[in-house]
Amino acid sequence: MNRNSDFIPFALPSIGEEEKNAVLEVMESLWLTTGKKCIQFEKEFADFTGAKHAITVNSATSGLHLVLESLKLKKGDQILTTPYTFAATSEVIRYVDADPVFADIKSSDYNIDPEKIDRILSKNKNIKAIIPVHIGGLVCDMDRINEIAQQYGVPVIEDSAHAFPVKYKGNYAGNLSHAGVYSFYATKTITTGEGGMVVTNSDSTAQRIKLMRLHGIDRDVWDRYSSNKKKWYYEVVEAGFKYNMTDIAAAMGIEQLKKAERFLEKRKHIAETYNKAFSDYDFIKLPPSPHGENDHAWHLYTIRINEEKLNIKRDEFIDHLFEKGIGVSVHFIPVHIMPYYRERYSLKPDDYPNALNSYSNSISLPVYPDLDNEQVGRIIEAVIETGKNSCR
Repeated sequence: MNRNSDFIPFALPSIGEEEKNAVLEVMESLWLTTGKKCIQFEKEFADFTGAKHAITVNSATSGLHLVLESLKLKKGDQILTTPYTFAATSEVIRYVDADPVFADIKSSDYNIDPEKIDRILSKNKNIKAIIPVHIGGLVCDMDRINEIAQQYGVPVIEDSAHAFPVKYKGNYAGNLSHAGVYSFYATKTITTGEGGMVVTNSDSTAQRIKLMRLHGIDRDVWDRYSSNKKKWYYEVVEAGFKYNMTDIAAAMGIEQLKKAERFLEKRKHIAETYNKAFSDYDFIKLPPSPHGENDHAWHLYTIRINEEKLNIKRDEFIDHLFEKGIGVSVHFIPVHIMPYYRERYSLKPDDYPNALNSYSNSISLPVYPDLDNEQVGRIIEAVIETGKNSCR
């Protein structure tokens, strides 16, 4: 256990008086679950992103599940995605009784390689959708991915859990395909504690998701207990799910949305400070940067350690940082080496060498908006000192 009272956590939410007051207002209204605040949050989020529909859910995992469910998949269908992501991206594929098929990431960054997608689709006719993940907030090559998807007639669903608010050629990530799903988990770029949002420009997809997120009930019934009209009757037309967001969470989201651009500027400033400080050291490989007019959400700032220059391994490097009071993490342990997927699909670690290599030497540093200059300086000093002291 680290005993440093000045320990810098890896991630913290940025919560102000505005969020506290908004939550208190909902509590005082005595309507705590899905209601007017969720409707307001959906409208404001749709306006922000330019999406035709925005639908609140209780997690990004739920949102991904709902989008896949709307595709009417069946047993034996397959979904193409990346092994370099959190397990939720793959587990939702199993929720609909389909199977994940992985395409390795590019060696130059952490995102799925479009050319590997193309090769797989040219040989596999069971692929029914593609789920690219914008790792760390760097948007995938969506032009190429959409081009390939159109060629083979499969929809693209963006896992945009890390990518808000970030633009790709003038449009927001998440709104570049059939549907996109955002996460508002406690450590994400904006937060509702737990929660998520689905965006889509498809009327039929939006209608299906709204139906299935709350038990398959045929209409909005959120105010049936408080309305002075006779609204008690409803019908369940599908075996739906319990995936709705609460008004408490939505109230936080409304306030966080107002701050999203300001939060982004703070993360960008921290990332630029890191880049400048680390650029002269050959034992550190900087994170991939966006190209051209594209941007980066900087949900993660992930460096790669050049172990050929050091006499310690990645895990030891992490231990030294913790000893110096710096909380860090690793993104990601590839899905294909997790026991469930490894055993079910007979996968080997080196089946996806780029994902495995990225995992083996990556360290994610704190990059949240509430870090102050002194803390950023301490993080930089700790990384450089650890590297210098460990050089061969």
